[in-house]
Amino acid sequence: MHTNTRYWTPADGDAGLNEAAAALAAGGVVAFPTETVYGLGADARSDAAAERIFAAKGRPSDNPLIVHLADAADVEALAAEVSPLERTLMAAFWPGPLTLVLPVRQDAVAARVTAGLDTVAVRVPAHETARRLIAAAGCPVAAPSANRSGRPSPTLASHVRDDLDGRIDGVLDGGPTGVGVESTVVRVLGGDVHILRPGGVTAEQLRAAAGEAARVVVAGAEAAAGDGDAAGAADSPGAASAIDAAGADAAAVGAPGAPRSPGVKYAHYAPQGVMAIASGAPEAVRAAVQAAVDDARRRGEPAGVLCCDEHAGFYSADAVIALGPRAAPAAAAQALYAALRECDARGLRFIAAEAFPEEGIGAALMNRMRKAAGGRTLPV
Repeated sequence: MHTNTRYWTPADGDAGLNEAAAALAAGGVVAFPTETVYGLGADARSDAAAERIFAAKGRPSDNPLIVHLADAADVEALAAEVSPLERTLMAAFWPGPLTLVLPVRQDAVAARVTAGLDTVAVRVPAHETARRLIAAAGCPVAAPSANRSGRPSPTLASHVRDDLDGRIDGVLDGGPTGVGVESTVVRVLGGDVHILRPGGVTAEQLRAAAGEAARVVVAGAEAAAGDGDAAGAADSPGAASAIDAAGADAAAVGAPGAPRSPGVKYAHYAPQGVMAIASGAPEAVRAAVQAAVDDARRRGEPAGVLCCDEHAGFYSADAVIALGPRAAPAAAAQALYAALRECDARGLRFIAAEAFPEEGIGAALMNRMRKAAGGRTLPV
């Protein structure tokens, strides 16, 4: 794929946004900012447009795409049915980083967008530029993260350029994203809220919005795939009150075929170097991280550390990247993908990372870190 990628900056104003919208309406693929990460958008009604997303990203075609809407009212055109509990979640979190997996209305979106499933994943982004773009394009916009498949998701327009320059029609630069990790994906079944992918809306927030009559259930898809994310979230301090640790049934996760949600079946978010995570008591973690870095450097591998702010001064490495205070995982979530890209820019071949607490958005942070590490851990 070879194309001249346009770049529209904030200085271009409405003219740039309208050009980007026209490109989407004409079947093009355009990267745009959301409150989570940059998305790579195309007309969700067009198989040909959706295919251009898969081609640009190198993304497996059985991975469904999330459809972004300008307004919550637009969901009626896509979903065959919306339950009262789903409407409660929409009212609580839209616009925002929550994706709902809903029964799809026949012929409402392209089969490539749903991966041939009978459901469609939908959200309304909180980023004003994103909603204005979608409204101006006049179509629902299918949009995974705007990166090459498997690479860290982009939180800056420059990250999109690094991965996709010459492969897409344009990039609408809206500055840095806010949340830093993707949306939470949920499916409501039998009155329960199944978390298929943790993200910007926490399990605790879902529990509060859903009310006492509904359980919030961690889907078993990722644990079955071998990275233990569901179990890790349920076992974390404070999580038991918000999550009923139980595997979702096959209908929720889409097993054994295409997953109902992106981000649960394939490797994601990976730096170019090998990454491993240490968890446990702080002193033991620091010792394990430094020992692993020392071993890598003895092998001649440039080695770095991802850690909390409080521990940065303890380490000797080729690069020490502090993600934020240990007690503020939201800061680390916002910084993670840029930090992984910095590791690549510095040529690190080994990265030792400290685990963060998994309360709140820490569950999504650790989900992404485990995927970036491919499940590798350090002995502590």
